Amino acid sequence: MPPPSASRNPDPDRFGKPTSGLRLALYTIIFEADTRAGKAFDVGLIILILASVAAVVLDSVASIHARFAFELRVFELLVTAAFTIEYLVRLACVRRPDRYAFSVFGIIDLLALLPTYLAVLVPGMHALIDVRVLRLLRVFRVFKLTEYVAEYGALGQALAASRRKILVFMSFVLMVVVVMGTLMYVVEGPEHGYTSIPVGVYWAITTMTTVGFGDIAPKTGIGRAIASVMMLLGWGTLAVPTGIVSAEFTVQRQGRRTTTRTCHECLSEGHSPNARFCSDCGAKLPAYQHDAADARA
Repeated sequence: MPPPSASRNPDPDRFGKPTSGLRLALYTIIFEADTRAGKAFDVGLIILILASVAAVVLDSVASIHARFAFELRVFELLVTAAFTIEYLVRLACVRRPDRYAFSVFGIIDLLALLPTYLAVLVPGMHALIDVRVLRLLRVFRVFKLTEYVAEYGALGQALAASRRKILVFMSFVLMVVVVMGTLMYVVEGPEHGYTSIPVGVYWAITTMTTVGFGDIAPKTGIGRAIASVMMLLGWGTLAVPTGIVSAEFTVQRQGRRTTTRTCHECLSEGHSPNARFCSDCGAKLPAYQHDAADARA
C-alpha cells in the first residue's frame, strides 16, 4: 500500500473527482501536487498563509498596530477574499462538496475565514467575545499548511505507525512519575512543600522532563538521591520517542516512490510515476505530468 505522505488527499473518492472539463482541471491543480501548476498553487498558498499569520502577529504589537492599522486591515480583507475564493473553488470542483466541507481540511478552511467575517458582519460581536480573540483566531490558518506540505503527511503517518510504541512508553513514564512522586511525598512530607501525592507527581514530571521550575525542591539527603535518579531517567527517557518516530521515518523512506496521480475510473490515488495501469481497477492511467526536476529525479 503506498504511503499517504505522497498525497495531499489520501482518499479522493471520498470527495469525488470530476471526470472531465474545467472541474477536472481545477481538481488536478488544487488536489494533486505532481504537476507544475499544482506545485505553483501549493507554493502560492503557503506564501499567502505565512504572510497572513505574520500580519496577525504584527498586528498584536501595539506600536505596529498604531502605525499600520489601516494597511494591515486592507491586507487582511484581501487575504480573506483570496481564501474565500479558494474555499468556494474547492467546493465547486469536487462531486461531493458536503463531504469536503465537513472534512478536517474543509473545517480548517472555514475557520480561516469566519473570524474576519464575524468581526465585519456582526458589529455587536464584541459583546459576546473580545474582538481581539476573533483577530487572533486567524493564526489558525497556519494549520492549512498541512494540506500543502507533503512532509506533514509523512510525519502524521510516522506518528500513527508509532502510536502503540509511544503509548507503551507513555504508560511507563506515567508509572515512574506516580511511584517517584508518591515516594517523594513520603520522604519529604508537607513540611518541605510536598503537601500531597499530586504535588509529588507534579515535581516528578518537571524533574523527568528536565524543566525544573525550582518551586519545589528536596531538602533531605534521601530526597536529593531520588531527585538525582529522576534527572538521569529523564535525560535518557526524552530520547526514546524521537528514536521511535525516526525509525518509522526510515521505514517510509525505504518505500517505493509514489505520486498524487489519480485514476479517472476508480479514483484511487498514489500510483508510481512509471505506472501505466491502475493497480486497483486495471484502467489505463493518464500520462504522468511532471516538470524537469521530476525528470531528473
